[in-house]
Order: sequence, then structure tokens, then C-alpha cells
Amino acid sequence: MLQNLIDTRECYLQAQQCRRWADVAPTPSAKADFLDMERRWLSLAHKYEFAESLSRFTKQFGRRKLQRDKRLKLAAGS
Repeated sequence: MLQNLIDTRECYLQAQQCRRWADVAPTPSAKADFLDMERRWLSLAHKYEFAESLSRFTKQFGRRKLQRDKRLKLAAGS
């Protein structure tokens, strides 16, 4: 989880830098390139966030399954 937070933060920092470069780009083509890079960094950050969210979601159900399996095992042994 911590690694994803670091990766996500780095993506946002890179996107911010690309936006700054776009703001001072010497040509419309360069500006478009920097804005495209910003968009890609933001997309990657969102993917990291989604993966982390999905991981938390599935972990929650994994814990529930383990608890249920323990209860079933105990009930079967009685």
C-alpha cells in the first residue's frame, strides 16, 4: 500500500511539472506534447489508485472468507 501511495504521489508531481512546462512551452506543438504527458501521468495515478482500492476491497472479502471457513470447520467438528 505504501509503495502505491509513493507511486501515486510521484505521478501527480510529474503531471504537475508537465503542466508547468506546457504553460511556458515555446510552440503550440510543444505545449500539446506536455499536456499529453500530463494526461498520461494523471491516468497512471488513477490506475494506481484504482488498484489500491481494488486490493482493499478484495482483502476485506478474503478476511471474511477465512472467518467463515473457521466457523464452518468448528461447526463441523462439534
